[in-house]
This record gives sequence, structure tokens and C-alpha cells, in this order.
Amino acid sequence: MSKKLNNLASPAICSLLLCANTSVLAGEPAGKGEINNSHNSQQELISQVTSVSQLSDVQPGDWAFQALQSLVERYGCIAGYPNGTYRGNRAMTRYEFAAGLNACLDRVNELIATATGDMATKQDLATIQKLQEEFSAELATLRGRVDALEARTSELEANQFSTTTKLQGQVVAVVSDVVAGNNDTNKNTTLGARARIEFVSSFTGKDTLFTRIESNNINSPIGSPQEGNLFFAGPNGDTNAYLGTLWYKFPIGEKTQVIAIAEGGAADDVTSTVNIFDGDGAFGALSTFGTRNPIYGQLGSKGLGVTHQFSNKAGISLAYLSSNANVPSAGSGLFDGPYGALAQLTVKPSDRITLGFTYINSYNQPLLTGSSAATSDITTEAFSSNSYGVQASVGISDKFVLGGWAGYTNSSTLTGIRGDVDIWNYAVTLGFPDLGKKGNLAGIIVGMEPKVTSSSVIGLDKDQDTSYHIEAFYQYKLNDNITITPGVIWLTAPNHDNNNSDVVIGALRTTFSF
Repeated sequence: MSKKLNNLASPAICSLLLCANTSVLAGEPAGKGEINNSHNSQQELISQVTSVSQLSDVQPGDWAFQALQSLVERYGCIAGYPNGTYRGNRAMTRYEFAAGLNACLDRVNELIATATGDMATKQDLATIQKLQEEFSAELATLRGRVDALEARTSELEANQFSTTTKLQGQVVAVVSDVVAGNNDTNKNTTLGARARIEFVSSFTGKDTLFTRIESNNINSPIGSPQEGNLFFAGPNGDTNAYLGTLWYKFPIGEKTQVIAIAEGGAADDVTSTVNIFDGDGAFGALSTFGTRNPIYGQLGSKGLGVTHQFSNKAGISLAYLSSNANVPSAGSGLFDGPYGALAQLTVKPSDRITLGFTYINSYNQPLLTGSSAATSDITTEAFSSNSYGVQASVGISDKFVLGGWAGYTNSSTLTGIRGDVDIWNYAVTLGFPDLGKKGNLAGIIVGMEPKVTSSSVIGLDKDQDTSYHIEAFYQYKLNDNITITPGVIWLTAPNHDNNNSDVVIGALRTTFSF
């Protein structure tokens, strides 16, 4: 390439960058290599500019200002980002340049064909011809890639499961046992599995219809109290298939999402639980306590949720979930039966810090984990509860995340002899992402499961001592589809009673995803 050609091409290379981005970001096929890199995939769609003054980060003193001005105002083949920037210093590949050159050539040919003025001189055309010859190999490669991708896309469309639905699945297999402690009745090694088939549908591209069919015969090693129970344990302990989850989520405007849940709803469907160990039992923590703040367990499974994002730093979630919404008998139904109503403000001051402030009002909804007193239904009386929680997750570094929560519940009887119960819980979590290998996760959880600290309800005494929950696990990613997680749960003074010997639970979880 001549010196004269280089002098023109150098600023043009910088200017043509966004033409290449336009092709990729507007949805044209791109290969997995140089063209469709991770940077491009995260950018927003770019828009046409008519004057170089519209680009806030381009100054008259920039070395390529005149070339860029010419391409914008003479040929109209340069675009900018929606925030008014050009980002001309980003590096690009020869393939990106070829894609941008092709876009600009199309624009120049269009101008010549329409003959709308003295847009191109003979010298310009000669330069463009030399550039086209110089990059003919790259342009031919791009055309070949596009043709190959179009053929593959046609084949996938002809053989896909559905035009609106994605089929996915998961199997969690668990070996568990009580390896230490005076709990002889449950000192047996067990093997159980939870299998899920999921249909993820979208009808507008922005909505989601989620349907899950599952079976689960996993039992927690200890049945009562509910301390140390495994999050992935099944409700029935058999292998019958049932409708596990059914919900429909759709947007209202750009910042508001609504979810209508017919079955199987939980806290993580309506808000963020602010815990990197919350993997819905398939990943992260092994225990119910280690997965999320126990106050979330007071939510039902059917109802409505709304999330509004004020900005990328703050959002609010509101939800009403009933347990027996589908039962028409007295004391059941959507509004007459047990329910949990949630309001949560989630704040993200930075990319590494997330805070959640939670309030839950519930009726006849005991906690799912903790001592016998904390998980009781306050004898046979109807009761209501008000729960308050704060959750935090702080990324100290890319390889170390500090988190935790505190929760307080006040329950009051509504019939019979009136009384109140105060229940507290807290935890500190230490997470080590990518430990030993990208995709791995090691975790430590230390805390106190729900404990009754005071009670004026006759027949329900406060817990006299304090039990501590200590859990450690190492999640090893064998490949994209198989993850193995060994873990240990140590309960000191179970049931918040020093007369009970410590219990140690061992579990080995294997998760298959497809």
C-alpha cells in the first residue's frame, strides 16, 4: 500500500470502527473469533450521526478529526453510541475493519448511484478501490462466514424443539449421612435425587413463561428440629412427578417487571436474596439456612410480585404469596389462608457491594429452619408475624466475597391466650469464587439458626442455650454440565440445647445440567 494510501487509511481505520460495530450489534451474523468479541457483545446499539460535533469525545485537535469529519458529513457512514460518544481509541481486528469498510463502501456506492452532489472525487474512488483490493481476502472470508452461519441457522430452525420454548433440565443427586452425634435413628447413609425438566417460553422476546416438572425423593438427614436440613430435600420423599413451578413474568415499561406465580414460587423469584450461595439447592450452600435468610421462608408459593428498578443502583420488590391459594375451603384461598407479603429495597452502591433491606408480614407461616420452638406454629393458635432482615454481600476482591445477614421475627397469637414470640437469626458468609479453577466456588457459613429469645405464649418456652451452624463446601466444576460439591454441616448444641450432643452432617452433591 502506498504512502499516500496509508495517510488516508490510518484515520479511516479509526473512523470505520463503529461501522464494524454497527454490523455486529445490529444482529448480523458474526463468528466466535475476532469479530464477535466480548466487548462488542456488551455494547448498546449505535445510532447514526450527521455532524462530528455530536460526538462528545471527539475534539478538533484529535489527529483523525478531519478524516472523521469527512466520513460523517460527506459520506454519512459513521455512527455514534447513544450517549453521544465515539470511542475511537478502542483496538480492532482486520476482520472488524473489513466489515466497517464494506459498510462504508455500500454507502459510497449508494451516493454515487443517486448522484446527489459532488460527494466523491476521482482520488477518493481510487483510494477506495485500493482499500477494497487490499482487504479483498478478509471481505471474502466474511462473506463465507455469513453464508455458513445462515446455513447453520436454517438447520437449527428446522430442527429446534420449539420456536418459542427452550427445553432445559437438571438432576441433583445427593449422598448424605449424620457422621457424628447422638442421633442413632438417622445414622444411615442415604442416596436421593431431584430431577427437573423445565420449559422456558417467550412470546414477545421480553416476557417469560416458566414451567417446571420435577420429582424429588431426597430426605434431610435429621428430621426434627429443622436445623441443618438440606435445601434440596423434597416435600414428599417419593419419586412421583409433579408440577414444581409455574410462573409468567412480563415487563411494564422499561424499569418494571411483574411476575404472576401459579405454583412453586419462592423468594428468589420475586427479589434478590443477596447471597452468592443461593443456588436454589443445585449450587452453592447445601443447607436451607446457608442458602438465604430464614425470614424468606415465610413466603407462600402462589401470588404476585412486582420489581421496579429506580436505577442500576437501587430497586424495590413487592410480593404477595399465599400457601393455599388454590384451596376453596374456609381458612384457605388467596386471601383467607396463610400468606407472606414482602417489601424489599435492594441497593447496589458499587459493582462489588449489594445490600438488601427486607420486611415480611405473614399469617400462619412458621419459619422453615431453626429450633423446634422457632419453627412451630405457636401451638394450635392462629398467629401473625412481622419480620425484618438486612442482607449484605461485599466483594473484597475477585476471589473473596464477604457476606451475611441478620433477621428478626416477632410473632403474635390472634386467638386464645394472647402472647408474643421474638425470634432472631444471623450469619456471616465467606465466599471464594474460582478457587482452584474458573467456575469453582468454596464457601463457609457461620451463624445462629432461628432462636426464640423471648416468649409470652403459654406452652412455648424460649430457647435456653445457643446453637451454632457451621457449614463448609467446595463446589467443583467438572465441566459445563457436571458440578460436584462435597460439604459438611456442624451443629453445636442442636435445638439450642446444651444437653444435646453436637451433630455433624456430611453430604456429597452432584449436579447435572443440560
